[in-house]
Amino acid sequence: MRYELMRPHQIRDAIAANTPVVLPIGVLEYHGEHLPLGMDTLAVSRILDRLETERDLVILPPFPYGAASRAVAGPAGTGNLHVDAGKIAPFAEEMFHELLRIGFRNIHGLIHHQTEGYAQGMPTDLAFRLAGRHAVFRYLEAERGEGWWGDAAMQDYYTRQETGDDPFNWIRIHPLMTPEIIADYPFDHAGIGETSLMLALAPETVEMDRLQGDRPWYVETATQASAELGESGVARILDRLRRLFG
Repeated sequence: MRYELMRPHQIRDAIAANTPVVLPIGVLEYHGEHLPLGMDTLAVSRILDRLETERDLVILPPFPYGAASRAVAGPAGTGNLHVDAGKIAPFAEEMFHELLRIGFRNIHGLIHHQTEGYAQGMPTDLAFRLAGRHAVFRYLEAERGEGWWGDAAMQDYYTRQETGDDPFNWIRIHPLMTPEIIADYPFDHAGIGETSLMLALAPETVEMDRLQGDRPWYVETATQASAELGESGVARILDRLRRLFG
């Protein structure tokens, strides 16, 4: 279900069923001459399109305005659009806080940008991760008052953690590709891995003939890309998301 198309009774049903609410997070970043600027966002949203045919999801409108950085390319003539993470975090906190007030308790962000070292974090995912934590603390303090965690009602908190039933699971941000997936599928920037994903998920956005002539080092392997390889990566990602969303 697309959030913007839902009626209020569907919102109430999704809350009652604890349906996963998923935000696709991405950037608008230069990915060579052959791939679209929204590649990172498209990878997430197109995979969710497939997952939605199998199970109930509430899919929020994608957020493509992440911190692309200028490490790959500047903005002039490339379309590389960078928004500072410090500007993103307040927006994300407000959005997450409102989703909690609506009644959702199974909120996820899914990102595919600079996530090869996700445990350490990069600006975009860190902005959303911090925003999610701030939103939860803010909501709980407003609803339960200061000292809510120290209250006797929370004495089984650590047991709840073991079962996944605690407030800090209400909002979680995940990389599209885990280290286990990356071990079996090439993780790169606009090379064979990402180009293959786009050939599988959004072939209409790929112009392989743009790889002719001089090209940046990071796209050299893109000439070896294929939809078949992309589908193998999609299969791994879907398998992991099925388990993640229960």
